[in-house]
Amino acid sequence: MNDRASGSKPISHYTIDYVELFVEDLETAARGWQDTYGFSVAGESVGADHRGVALRHGGITLVLTTPLSDRHPASAYLPAHGDGVADIALRTRDAGAAFTSAVSGGARALRGPERTSEDGPRATALIGGFGDIVHTLVEREPGAPGGLPAGFTPVAGHQPSFSREVGLLEIDHFAVCLPAGDLDTTVRLYRNALGFHEIFEERIAVGAQAMESKVVQSPNGAVTLTLIEPDTRAEPGQIDEFLKNHDGAGIQHIAFSSDDAVRSVRALRDRGVRFLNTPDTYYDLLEGRIALETHSIDMLRETRLLADEDHGGQLFQIFTASTHPKHTLFFEIIERQGAGTFGSANIKALYEAVELEKTGQHGPR
Repeated sequence: MNDRASGSKPISHYTIDYVELFVEDLETAARGWQDTYGFSVAGESVGADHRGVALRHGGITLVLTTPLSDRHPASAYLPAHGDGVADIALRTRDAGAAFTSAVSGGARALRGPERTSEDGPRATALIGGFGDIVHTLVEREPGAPGGLPAGFTPVAGHQPSFSREVGLLEIDHFAVCLPAGDLDTTVRLYRNALGFHEIFEERIAVGAQAMESKVVQSPNGAVTLTLIEPDTRAEPGQIDEFLKNHDGAGIQHIAFSSDDAVRSVRALRDRGVRFLNTPDTYYDLLEGRIALETHSIDMLRETRLLADEDHGGQLFQIFTASTHPKHTLFFEIIERQGAGTFGSANIKALYEAVELEKTGQHGPR
């Protein structure tokens, strides 16, 4: 079903230009990304109401912004949510046309197209997404080398960052928690305003808890949002907890891609990143669930990586322990070997493994 009133096709060729996080302590946050995840500072921005840094690793650009006055939107965001994702900036060939198309498709118009004078994007515009999340529409050629966001100046001596031992490549997807009843509305927004496609849908039940999930993706596959709402017929669970602690809809985690998750996890662990633990029984059961094609059971057991497969191939993933004061935002490392889904079987497999661990039972070895 398409609710787009005009009947015209929305502009749909988007890639991720950068992701902006609002932070309370700019220096501490920037140092954390550099020391633990191998990012480097590529640019800086100082305005009347904010300070910011642009960080790079592989094809990923993160912008960290702290407010200097009540006029900046971060001053309202931070007391409600704490540090978190505020803007998923989308690169497009024509910011003006993209803005007009998105607004006609139901997006909130926050700032019309503005030409930029500095060396950077040719123009930007701003639309609303879900909750407090916005999308800056950044006018650059989609295949052009990544430039700095508008208002940023390069840091002298900066070299493109690719920490080979960490080896992060791109942003694979964002996981979004939505209040119950908002899932279908949000899917329609991204379909009608930005031309995304709904590519996956499932209900996940874990014990007495349950959630509904739909995945929307830009037609070129470059921008993917996994949208999740709690099932109110089941007992409250992780999604309800996020919504309470975050004070509404928001980004639960960002997934960073790697071409070798075993190497990436070893390097990140050495740098001090803490990952969620996986019970040994998970790996006992995994041998009977998946015929591994690359990483061995021993490698996965050592790194605590999870494995899953679909009709396209296999994937390996792991989630960091949240260091957020509200226990909301965390991150994921994911390696895809042809798989196009998101490891939903791991939720059930982990639950089963934890239950076996509790009762002292063990799966086949």
